[in-house]
Amino acid sequence: MGLPDAPLAATMGERLSTMRWNRFHTVIVLLFGIGWAMDAFEVTLIGNVLGALRERFDLGANAMSLILGAWFVGLMLGASGFGALADRYGRRRIFLASLVLYGVATLATAFAPSLAALLALRLLAGIGVGAEYAAINAAIAELVPSRSRGRAAALVLNFWPIGSLLAALLSWLVLSALPADLGWRVVFGFGGVIALSSAWFRRHLPESPRWLDAVGREAEAAAIVASIEAGITRPPTLPPELIRHRARREGAAMMILLRRYPARLALGAVLDFAEASGYYGLFAFLPLVVLPALHLAPAQLPLFYLAGSLGALFGGLAAFLLLDRWGRHGTVAGFYLATALATIALAFATDLGAGVLMLGFALVNLLATGSWIAAYPTFSELFPTSLRASGIGASVAIGRLGAMLSPFLVGYLGARSMPEALLLLAGFWLLGAGAMLLWHWLGGIEGRGLALERIAPEEGGEALSHA
Repeated sequence: MGLPDAPLAATMGERLSTMRWNRFHTVIVLLFGIGWAMDAFEVTLIGNVLGALRERFDLGANAMSLILGAWFVGLMLGASGFGALADRYGRRRIFLASLVLYGVATLATAFAPSLAALLALRLLAGIGVGAEYAAINAAIAELVPSRSRGRAAALVLNFWPIGSLLAALLSWLVLSALPADLGWRVVFGFGGVIALSSAWFRRHLPESPRWLDAVGREAEAAAIVASIEAGITRPPTLPPELIRHRARREGAAMMILLRRYPARLALGAVLDFAEASGYYGLFAFLPLVVLPALHLAPAQLPLFYLAGSLGALFGGLAAFLLLDRWGRHGTVAGFYLATALATIALAFATDLGAGVLMLGFALVNLLATGSWIAAYPTFSELFPTSLRASGIGASVAIGRLGAMLSPFLVGYLGARSMPEALLLLAGFWLLGAGAMLLWHWLGGIEGRGLALERIAPEEGGEALSHA
């Protein structure tokens, strides 16, 4: 029996939640995934060429950490600022603008004449990628059926190891074939061109109908839902009289999140802080600690990233298979805890040579990738549509604080002892595992299979849990 008296949001949300998977969902997963792979390419690119940059600009450990730090400041600014913008102006505009911004900045990095110019461009590129974190995770959660939401989000995020693998492979080939000072410029040039190409294909994606409905644009939302049901990927064309301006929300997004969803925001922030500190600290560990300690040539460093990216592919696949089977609580807590234990084991194997370090790095990265791929869908679905991108952006911004500080801590501790640096990273992963277990113990909502409107209704809706 139908629900003729139900509000449009509930009717539309139920249609989106119970819809059969069709061509539209396959296309958006591929397009978001390709864009996410380019994000990964950009993020891990700097680690692959940091050895060459060290030689070009005569950098010490602190200066190399500064390059990583500029990038993470950009990520923090992009995630927090553009997350709020995605809730105000829509997901589509932001995930297009973000690709263009970091594509142009990455391309320009290939021509950076000085260290100061390189730092400024890395900051801008980081802002663009930070914007992607909020807009893409919000959009993918809002566009796919509930029963497939975890797998779809994990599948999109699984393109990250592919991008990392391409960055490592390209860097290894280019740095092996060309002089180091030319090689790193060529690699950045490729990255910029590929990112801008991805933006061209992504322009056909529609706006999130859940967001349109949340801001009072019901006719546009209904038209897009109908086109999604028909498997149409291009945004429908509406008569001008049906297009409405965005209804403004009263109050700052962060204040509303802190007032209504403090526990959910805290969970997202701690999970992201733990994974970002551990993950980026692990990647900083290679150029800052392993490279000088083992006296490796710059062209050898990408081989470590290749091994790590291969491991990440398996970790992401495991998260994809488990997230909707085990549920969010068990999958996230299990991956974080396993990553911590594997990092501790690696700390006690650092004197066994480069080969063991490479294999250990691949194993830890396998588990670390499974951790964050499981974590993002988990906290992305905890916020209502009108605040989702802001909640994701705030969580990511806090996480980037850890990512920004972690390379400095790793460099400082690693100069004294490799095991100390790795034990620090293990502590970050234990923090995330503890947060997820506490959420479960307190009765925090398990989002597996639930419609977004039931997990986090808009103001006035009926929530399933106070947590």
